[in-house]
Amino acid sequence: MTGPRSVTIDLPDWAWECCADAVGLTSVDDRMDAVLDLAHRNIADGGGPFAAAIFDAEGTMLAPGLNRVVAASAPIAHAEIVAIAMAGQRLGTWDLASAGAVELVTSTEPCAMCLGSVPWSGVVRLVCSARDADARAIGFDEGHKPADWTTLLAESGVEVVSDVRRDGGVAVLQSYAEQGGDIYNGGDHADA
Repeated sequence: MTGPRSVTIDLPDWAWECCADAVGLTSVDDRMDAVLDLAHRNIADGGGPFAAAIFDAEGTMLAPGLNRVVAASAPIAHAEIVAIAMAGQRLGTWDLASAGAVELVTSTEPCAMCLGSVPWSGVVRLVCSARDADARAIGFDEGHKPADWTTLLAESGVEVVSDVRRDGGVAVLQSYAEQGGDIYNGGDHADA
């Protein structure tokens, strides 16, 4: 039996247009607003309620990330993973730090899988809007994360900034749930 020889995760053109427009966003609130806009647009485009982006030190978005789990039939296509991968492809490196200090801005705190990718990517700052509990409140399973995950990231050289525009991040999640968006979790097939 042969299978696919590659994994392709495509982002819609509008995501790259948003990226091109996100230049010189010097405040963390402005960068988060750009990411929350990506999340709202992803929902409107039939995607999940999660978005992320990699920004350089000047506040320019280097790469957007959208949750493409369903669209790409790829369980690992979470917004943070996609943003990190797209930034690496755009910069031509597996170590984002080699391009300078980069920041990962995300609409919701990372799940267990995405959390592991943060220090390995070269990101020096993680900025989050909604909390893990907010995603769980609408039914998403965020996996097992250590209670002191922010301390562990700090020990790895990654600063964590939480609750930036949290109300906006929560509103994205609630809007998705109210519209009847799929709540997909790894264990959904257990009763099948």
